[in-house]
Amino acid sequence: MTLSEIRERAIAPALALLPARMSSREAEIMLLAIGLQESRFVHRRQMGNGPARSFWQGELGGGMVAGVRTHEATKAHAAALYRARGVAPDNRSIWNAIEHDDVLAAGLARLLLWSDPGRLPSSDDVEGGWRLYLKTWRPGAYERGTAEQRAELRAKWGRNFAAAVREVMR
Repeated sequence: MTLSEIRERAIAPALALLPARMSSREAEIMLLAIGLQESRFVHRRQMGNGPARSFWQGELGGGMVAGVRTHEATKAHAAALYRARGVAPDNRSIWNAIEHDDVLAAGLARLLLWSDPGRLPSSDDVEGGWRLYLKTWRPGAYERGTAEQRAELRAKWGRNFAAAVREVMR
């Protein structure tokens, strides 16, 4: 899917289901950059049949599934999303649903970002975006990676963040 299609079909409808204060250009940039980093908006299931689902690659026990369901700042908003999307409010049902429900997945990804008390980075703060991504997504490939692999993931983030900024700011 193109970034415009993701914005139109997943991100915009998800943000419409959440409080207006969660909607911003910065939020859209982060959602696009993270989706590009995690799946390139191609893979809804982690390659190699790994544990992650959706374009944002949420894991069953991870922040996007279990975390936002129980976090004080997000649990009520997450419950409203589950109701709106017709999904039972348990980890397994949510995890199964996000593989095919891009609106639910985008909404939960936004809530995971919301769970961090800091402000979203501005459109020119690629480093702030990188730090927020590492803090909220905790990507295993980076955690376990060699120095060279980490450098490539960081470079990839720079390209993805720039692409997201171009899409949102056009």
